[in-house]
Amino acid sequence: MLVDRIQLEAREAQTLAPYATLSRASRGRLHPEPESATRTAFQKDRDRVLHTAAFRRLEYKTQVFLNSQGDHYRTRLTHTLEVAQVARSVALALGLNETLSETIALAHDLGHPPFGHAGEAILNGLMDGHGGFDHNGHTLRIVTQLEDRYPEFPGLNLTRETLDGLAKHSQLASGQHSLEAQLVNVADGLAYSAHDLDDGLRSGLIGPHDLRGLPLWEHLLARLNLNETALTEKDRRTLQRELLGWLISDLVAASHARIVAAGVASLADVAAQPSSLMGFSDAMSSGLKELGQFLRSRLYHHPVVLRQVSQAEHCLHGLWRAYLKRPGMLPPGAQARLAQDGLERTVCDHLAGMTDRYALEEFRSLHGMA
Repeated sequence: MLVDRIQLEAREAQTLAPYATLSRASRGRLHPEPESATRTAFQKDRDRVLHTAAFRRLEYKTQVFLNSQGDHYRTRLTHTLEVAQVARSVALALGLNETLSETIALAHDLGHPPFGHAGEAILNGLMDGHGGFDHNGHTLRIVTQLEDRYPEFPGLNLTRETLDGLAKHSQLASGQHSLEAQLVNVADGLAYSAHDLDDGLRSGLIGPHDLRGLPLWEHLLARLNLNETALTEKDRRTLQRELLGWLISDLVAASHARIVAAGVASLADVAAQPSSLMGFSDAMSSGLKELGQFLRSRLYHHPVVLRQVSQAEHCLHGLWRAYLKRPGMLPPGAQARLAQDGLERTVCDHLAGMTDRYALEEFRSLHGMA
């Protein structure tokens, strides 16, 4: 049995909710090109994202802990895969386009620089007066310009629906983003809250006693009948699994209730809404907000993590000065963009594409020449 694109598109139309984004109704690509005979437009987008150099580099980019600090901590790649899993699960439950949700999730962090959020803040400071740096904007820059894989066009030439999903912090002229795009935005926060908590406990930088009083934590302990003073490694894994399942179930139920209450029956109805429809219940949102505040104060600003920030700042500042002083050290692809993009933006693009490991190696190599 051979299933072609037309049949796949018909299957979507028959099985997805009326408010889902259908691939056969895509608004197309920036540069017209023939679609695949056996893949939908969104499947083609997903495959293009997976085969990028930017995606492969996520394996060695920091989530919270530097890659060199342990093999079991999340990296930017494992975080991305976990967001994709959450997005797919929720999309299936709500009748949304699973492939579009997965594609946006897989691409959403392509623009992250080395050293996590610290690296982003450092590059934004270095680019003060030159347009700044934002990882969401840089993701769009990667997929529309910097990935050099096709002779016919720059970037990946993704569909407009995928590009809209990647512009998650900007408002579309037509109104709200698609539900698939809204979903990935929420799934991102869900994943990093749950998984950063898990990594923090695994590292020992935070302990179960530190979490006393947090409603989500207290509820989980009671739900599983666990004693925080005698948690085993298996207990920690059980808590992580239970937390994820609880968050996903709440997200599905609360989002569905909003969709029904709003009477949404089409993409136009989604766009016309005054606010996002995808999100948690009020109680869960409050619990996640408190968890986020805890992680910011006790994990992200822990002395061990802040030492990483200092290391990142020293490294990126040193590389920035070296490349500005001697742009001839930039690789040929970057040098080819100097006339069009200017020296500062070209250097910023090059630094943002580095992995943690490569940035540290380059710094050690170039430090004496800066």
